[in-house]
Amino acid sequence: MTQISAAHTPAQEQAAKSSKTSGTSLYGGVTSRRVTVRDLAGAKERGEKWPMLTAYDAMTASVFDEAGIPVLLVGDSMGNCHLGYETTVPVTLDEVAMLSAAVVRGTKRALVIGDLPFGSYQEGPVQALRSATRLVKEAGVGAVKLEGGERSLAQTELLVSAGIPVMSHLGLTPQSVNTMGYRVQGRADEDAHRLLRDAKAAQDAGAFGVVLELVPEELAAEVSRSLHIPTIGIGAGAGCDAQVLVWTDMMGLTSGKMPRFVKQYAALRSVMGDAAKAFAADVVGGEFPAPEHAFH
Repeated sequence: MTQISAAHTPAQEQAAKSSKTSGTSLYGGVTSRRVTVRDLAGAKERGEKWPMLTAYDAMTASVFDEAGIPVLLVGDSMGNCHLGYETTVPVTLDEVAMLSAAVVRGTKRALVIGDLPFGSYQEGPVQALRSATRLVKEAGVGAVKLEGGERSLAQTELLVSAGIPVMSHLGLTPQSVNTMGYRVQGRADEDAHRLLRDAKAAQDAGAFGVVLELVPEELAAEVSRSLHIPTIGIGAGAGCDAQVLVWTDMMGLTSGKMPRFVKQYAALRSVMGDAAKAFAADVVGGEFPAPEHAFH
């Protein structure tokens, strides 16, 4: 596969120029090593925004890595868009470990973050450490993500003290879908105060970043201003330090109605469907394989 240069697009070229005067740029910057949580902290200090995508296999991850995406999340969203589950709840630690290892093998530069699935850390800090250690040792991830602020405080503190970087996840937490449903979080004053409190608690516990999902734009911007660690928005407006999308959503591979916060940058479902139909027609019509596809 042809290696894409780090300053291939205008946006990457601008980021590379910026890095010369303000440190290592996350998008279009250094390619000689993997991105680290320290790089994310530096971007926050510089006011540099950065992109994050999900990935669940080596080939897709390699495409995103070559495109310059600095952070890849092996999210439990794999349950919905990769494994065929209705929610993220059934996803197991074994599944996350296997797919995280594939993503790590397919990348050279991106920081790969493995999601701790439902049931792998709720029992307490010891269980969380055992689960996170598996992802670090067996899959080779550079960090883990878990849901909850104050309710996951002890887990976050122990993981960080053990040397495992932790990203927190607040707002809509899909693993709690059975209690909160799929709706915007933090609209009421009490809920907004609780979310801000959770974000600060996660920061104080040592988290290096906080995902804010389905949160009012004004609240997400306030949280971002209040923290010295980066916020990663998904359905949380433009005030966050970074943005993440599920790759099958943004590439137009997911079927059905998309959430309001998703922007589709391609129409892969249509492209792949047309290609499959063309292949089938060639086989049925005897046009494939042609002489040039055979061995003699």
